[in-house]
Amino acid sequence: MTLTKLRTASAGSLAAAGLLLTLAACSTPAATQPSSSAPASAASSSASAASTSAGPCAGVKVVVDSGALKQSAADTSTCVSVDGPTVASDVLGKANVKIQGTAKYPTSFACRVNGVPAADFDIKHKGGTTREACDDTNTVSYWALWVKPAAGTWAYAQEGLDSLKLSPGESLELLYTVDNEPAAPAS
Repeated sequence: MTLTKLRTASAGSLAAAGLLLTLAACSTPAATQPSSSAPASAASSSASAASTSAGPCAGVKVVVDSGALKQSAADTSTCVSVDGPTVASDVLGKANVKIQGTAKYPTSFACRVNGVPAADFDIKHKGGTTREACDDTNTVSYWALWVKPAAGTWAYAQEGLDSLKLSPGESLELLYTVDNEPAAPAS
């Protein structure tokens, strides 16, 4: 095996391990998958337990950022009212954010958020293009899960959305990452 192939295999294994630690999903798959030619409508922020957040959030601030994909159908920012520690998948449900998990990890990782990326959407990356099949093989692009304490900075979540608990004042962000960019949420 050549050194280049060995490095590529090692990088692929490392990326897959990182993917397992940073992706997350709730247990309710998205009902429909928009195609690249017919994007889904923007997520509604009018859910009864959620409200648009222009200022400080007394509950959990939920941010979905499609990053380099620039797919506004996924993007949202809202404040979800919670009384105490609440499982992240429940917080996303209250925010009307629809998650589809992967085949192997249907309740832990996010493959699609509000239908993005669609199965027929070409995701451009350094090595060319790929499409998300939700089969746990895509290691160049993924929904990264970030958490931020009330008085802290963003950090990768150490649990999936089916076990991560959030408390009032904390923030949760799903950020689409291609070739490890963006490296962290903007704010």
